[in-house]
Amino acid sequence: MQDGPLVTFGMGNSLFALPVALVQEILDPRPVSRLPNSPQHLLGVTDVRGNSVAVIDLRSLLGEPPREDHPDTRIMVLQIDDDGGSADGLHVALRVDRVIEVTGLDDGRLEPLAVAAFIDWDQRMVEGIGRRNGTFVAVLRVQGLFDREVIASLATRSSRVRPEPVLASPGAA
Repeated sequence: MQDGPLVTFGMGNSLFALPVALVQEILDPRPVSRLPNSPQHLLGVTDVRGNSVAVIDLRSLLGEPPREDHPDTRIMVLQIDDDGGSADGLHVALRVDRVIEVTGLDDGRLEPLAVAAFIDWDQRMVEGIGRRNGTFVAVLRVQGLFDREVIASLATRSSRVRPEPVLASPGAA
């Protein structure tokens, strides 16, 4: 069962969500200052109400191909627990293709992907899979998004060259 409303957002043709309680604000694209020698998923920092906030390219973090900003591109500023006990927690921003709505899941159901181990998929980034209007929605786990082991694993996987599928030529049987 999923507690509380979610902010749903799209990346390509896929839908994702985060608990609305984590989302401080949603911004239009804005200038981002690059940081030297930063990982590929870290776009840099931007100013949010006088504070420097790291901007993460969620496409890159999830192993998706890059995409330029479009009119629908948004920056979601999250406030997350830093485990250090600070009252405000940490602020980090995710660049996403588009933000859709604040909503709940169909039937409030959130389920794990039972075959994750079988298909060699590290699901620490995903809290579970639900549906919204009959469409699959992956509810992300923020702690998993920023887990060093998960990020290192993704970097290793994304550096692998994937073979192109072999297509049959027309007329070949």
